[in-house]
Amino acid sequence: MSQWKSSLSKGAAGPLVICPDAGMAAELAALLARRLPGPSPTVLKTYPSTGVLAHMLNSTGTQLCFLDAATNREVAFQLLSELGELNSGVVVVALLAGNDPDVILRCLRQGASEFLIRPFTPDQLQAALQKLSRLRPVTRPAAASQCRLYCLMPAKGACGATTLACNLAFHLPRFAPGRLLLADMDPLTGTLAFLLKLKSSYSFLDALTRAANLDADLWKSLVTPCQGVEVLLSPENPADAIAETGDPSPLLRFIRQLYKSMVLDVGGAYGDWNLALADQSDEVVLVTTNELPALHATQRALAYLEANGIAHSKIRLVVDRFRPGLGLPQDQIETALHSEVFQALPSDNEAIQKALLEGKPALPGTKFAKSVATLAEKLAQNDGSPKRAPSAGRFNSLVR
Repeated sequence: MSQWKSSLSKGAAGPLVICPDAGMAAELAALLARRLPGPSPTVLKTYPSTGVLAHMLNSTGTQLCFLDAATNREVAFQLLSELGELNSGVVVVALLAGNDPDVILRCLRQGASEFLIRPFTPDQLQAALQKLSRLRPVTRPAAASQCRLYCLMPAKGACGATTLACNLAFHLPRFAPGRLLLADMDPLTGTLAFLLKLKSSYSFLDALTRAANLDADLWKSLVTPCQGVEVLLSPENPADAIAETGDPSPLLRFIRQLYKSMVLDVGGAYGDWNLALADQSDEVVLVTTNELPALHATQRALAYLEANGIAHSKIRLVVDRFRPGLGLPQDQIETALHSEVFQALPSDNEAIQKALLEGKPALPGTKFAKSVATLAEKLAQNDGSPKRAPSAGRFNSLVR
């Protein structure tokens, strides 16, 4: 709170209050007069147009805005969106009539940095302003982050990439001690919540839209703890994500400052969103099986990734549900795909099905768990580049 007190007492413009509800406006103004020194707030008794709002922000240099989100929610949500597009740097506090989680969540998604709920109290205002002080601005450490980001993607649907990501996240801290984030970055078909039997009101979309204003306290409300691992889920409603995924870089930069390792579960190799995640990752774990259709899809995925700037040197090919008697053996896979198999995971349906029913990683001692532990150790210690296997045309024909 001291940061706001200091800035407002040194001649900065007072806060802007947009509040058609006269009673709410009077209640807030009285509280601000007692608790926030400096210039008096400017009160607008109607929701302004975008042009009027832009002019007011530019001419006054206002840093703090209180917006009535109760009188007319849709207009208020539109104003929140417009404030974000204006890129004015103003911090917005939503004013709410009651503790409605859906309204609170929507305000935060639209760009509000904090909220106050009637009746407004000094303690509530102080807590909000203290949080806002931590958001202005967030200073990132200049030193390079030590966090390692692993992007797991299936070469073809149903190759087991999500199951592997889930299990890998619980083994990595043994070999790379420190805080770990498991993130479901598949906006349309993410299933980590189902596998781990988790539920959250928030998803990576909430973090993505608020990446510029994230702090440690806000981050705690976005992630869900699970057996010592923090999990960031995908949106429950895929329709929410269709037009909202953008550049993940600001979010990943923030996350890298908090964690030793990140395991990202993505939906596949294709599309701008998945390419951006792969590009930001330290290692891309491409998951396939040794069945011919999956290997054909893997060949195409490798070509697509490399054609779009993802270096072959950071792609780790993992063959899941490997069954020597079915499909191609490992040496032929390597020759056909011109890629070293980084790890082959055994088929262990019983262990995986039991884990799925319990919402837990596979039990230690099972074939699958032991193999995932080996993969985790290799990823944690890996500092070299995978080798391309020699070419042999007759095997290429098998996967075409």
